Amino acid sequence: MTAFLVLIRRDLALSARQAADALVAVMFAVLVVVLFPFGVGPEADILSRVSAGVVWVAALLAALLSLDRLFQADHDDGSLEQLALGPLPLWALSLAKAAAHWLVTGLPLIVAAPILALMLQMPASGLSTLVLAMALGTPCFSLLGAIGAALVLGARRGGVLVAFLILPLTIPVLIFGAAATEAALTGQEAAPHLMLLGAFLLTSLALAPAAAAAGLRQALG
Repeated sequence: MTAFLVLIRRDLALSARQAADALVAVMFAVLVVVLFPFGVGPEADILSRVSAGVVWVAALLAALLSLDRLFQADHDDGSLEQLALGPLPLWALSLAKAAAHWLVTGLPLIVAAPILALMLQMPASGLSTLVLAMALGTPCFSLLGAIGAALVLGARRGGVLVAFLILPLTIPVLIFGAAATEAALTGQEAAPHLMLLGAFLLTSLALAPAAAAAGLRQALG
């Protein structure tokens, strides 16, 4: 556990040295939300109706921005091989990397989500459910992203490949996340959708680190 936390702190310290990169995800999500009304019009009813889906899609695309670099920097400077020889098994290494990625990208997106939703005229009644749903859903993006990042490690155009690999797997998160918020907005029960999100998160926690470890093992030869 100590080595696991040390690795997370290491990645957070490296991200802190490049603070601008940590803000890119949030700024990208803000840009998507700001530009969206120019495409569909400024009508409050339309924006309110699609606000949940737009916030979720913006969060997903923002999380994808840095997923291809999840292991790449350590692979390029040789430290990934040293980490693989350390006390942590590869699945724990993958989980620590995914946790650090979520803390740098997913957590700021959760904090920014209510502001983004209000920009799209979402009623205040859906904000708490949106935040809770994103707290369950955004870790899935990092966990699933670790699989894609491990599989494309060392490949050219890795960012595009990660998107192709991961986007289909994130569809259930988008569906249940947006559905939970819509249910709260319409006065229906959001708990079933949140429970399904929680089940998907637990499944990702159980399977994604092992799948990412298999990808790392192949990349490291």
